Amino acid sequence: MPLSTVTVLGSANLDQIVHTTRLPAPGETVSTTATRQGPGGKGLNQAVAAARAGGTVAFVGAVGRDPAGDALLAHLRGNDVRTQHVALVDEPTGSAIVMVDDTGENAILVTGGANGSVAPLPHGSDEWLDCAVLLMQLELPPATVLRCARAARARGVLVVLNAAPAGPLPDGLLDAVDVLVVNEHECRALAGSASLDDAASRLASPVPTLVVTQGARGARWYDRGHLAGTIPPPSVSAVDTTGAGDTFCGALAACLAAGSPLDEVLRFAVVAGALSTQVHGADSAPRLDVVQEALARP
Repeated sequence: MPLSTVTVLGSANLDQIVHTTRLPAPGETVSTTATRQGPGGKGLNQAVAAARAGGTVAFVGAVGRDPAGDALLAHLRGNDVRTQHVALVDEPTGSAIVMVDDTGENAILVTGGANGSVAPLPHGSDEWLDCAVLLMQLELPPATVLRCARAARARGVLVVLNAAPAGPLPDGLLDAVDVLVVNEHECRALAGSASLDDAASRLASPVPTLVVTQGARGARWYDRGHLAGTIPPPSVSAVDTTGAGDTFCGALAACLAAGSPLDEVLRFAVVAGALSTQVHGADSAPRLDVVQEALARP
């Protein structure tokens, strides 16, 4: 297998996207304005985003032997993502219900399905680690994430973890992570602190680089526990924030694999994430030329 600059280990879902004027409160019924299906799952979204950002990308995960799995594999291949290490299993393909309101905010329900079948070391081989960067999230079994992070670290691969959705981290996981990416909510939840500054300081201590995304306020990053800088986003009119964080992570991984300086990497990722909010659905990552054009504007 040729060298992949980025390997994404993660989830693949078929999304049911529901548009509504506003998100329902607990116990409330709200009418929808439109519904449709599309590819999703943090892993799949990030793999496609990395490929569209110019990366050479392989995806490692699992889908069911069903029409949804066939559709997701076709989507990955259609975006030049290698799928040799996607397992076909008897569990149904993962799925999600994505609710999006008129302001672009969203709420998501996920059924893991086949994603829970991804083995701690997929295929019993480390060929899938012939890459510069391994990008992972937390929609797979924790034991799989931990063992793969350690295997990558042992191979000298740069390990990027998007700790989403937020939840308890396996002991020792952060010791095998080079770049940790979280949004503000995830940062507070993982650190157990209501103060973002305090939470970021706690999370930044065990990892070389911490990146905290802040939505319409861009992103900040920490170098070995110390605030190193902030990147403001471009001004855009958001219609749907679904997938913006995944676009950010995929773009970041592709730029890291290319060896770009961290401030340039983050600037590219922030612009890519912002541009993705101008498209409905999780399949919203912009292509390389679109991001480059936006970066060239004064």
